[in-house]
Amino acid sequence: MAEEAEKTGEVEEMIEVENAIDLEDLPSVGPAIAEKLRDAGFSTIEAIAVASPTELSSAAEIGESTAAKIIAAARKMADIGGFESGDKVLERRKRISKITTGSKALDELLGGGVETQSITELFGEFGSGKTQICHQLAVNVQLPKDAGGLEGSVIVIDTENTFRPERIMQMAKARGLDAEKALKNIYVAQAYNSNHQMLLVDNAKELANRLKKEGEQVKLLIVDSLMAHFRAEYVGRGTLADRQQKLNRHLHDLMRFGEVFNAAIVVTNQVQAKPDTFFGDPTKPVGGHIVAHTATFRVYLRKSKGELRVARLIDSPHLPEGEAVFKVTETGIEDK
Repeated sequence: MAEEAEKTGEVEEMIEVENAIDLEDLPSVGPAIAEKLRDAGFSTIEAIAVASPTELSSAAEIGESTAAKIIAAARKMADIGGFESGDKVLERRKRISKITTGSKALDELLGGGVETQSITELFGEFGSGKTQICHQLAVNVQLPKDAGGLEGSVIVIDTENTFRPERIMQMAKARGLDAEKALKNIYVAQAYNSNHQMLLVDNAKELANRLKKEGEQVKLLIVDSLMAHFRAEYVGRGTLADRQQKLNRHLHDLMRFGEVFNAAIVVTNQVQAKPDTFFGDPTKPVGGHIVAHTATFRVYLRKSKGELRVARLIDSPHLPEGEAVFKVTETGIEDK
């Protein structure tokens, strides 16, 4: 069994290397275009297969019709984009992994933990535990697979200066990890505006590809928070269309990252009060329908007594709505 697994690993590694150096095998891709594509972060056949013609034509400085042909050929080579039967989809979904949150109740609410190849949105008021869960996931993803981790690295796009390495060390020690090593596996970039935030996703792809060649797998990408810059820069109804268009592209770039690297995408979101709500909770997540439709799992967090927090799953493709209570303590996220 061990020999077979080793052989499988070698074959997969060979395929990855082959994809990384054989962009020139695609029609209309010569050495010059291949170099431009790699410089723009399209270093694998899969990355090209899930790109749009506009993106590719801009990156390689070619016409959109040529870009469309290249993408079509890449999809055939990578076996992406065609119709397939439901049983094959089920087989493919077995690649999806889960990261434990540290709380069994919260894991159960999410169907076993935070899922790879999906966007999980955490929204709630300040102090509701959004950033704490992100810190905990950044630690837990590094745990062994039998402990609920994926033995992977983390990329964090920090828009509100909320990342605290001291908190990571505290949580890592509580989980029995080497605190300094845990910090070294987390790559943080601070986004200064919405354009920079979008650019950092492209930089994240380059970093993930480089780390992959070095034997590290990025298994989690965190954006904390998603809407802070968009909300500050696009004020008033007149800017709404532009904001939503950019936000849509940003979310699809994040989704693509998750699919290409089989990584979990976790974004935090702010809330707004609806003054015309007379019954029920008046707090709603910002970002409108674009965020609502693109996020795979939407989790509403709210404060309770003391260390207790309540998580409510309000949207998921296959899980029922429900609630879970957990604690935020010195050692991290725990069951109550």
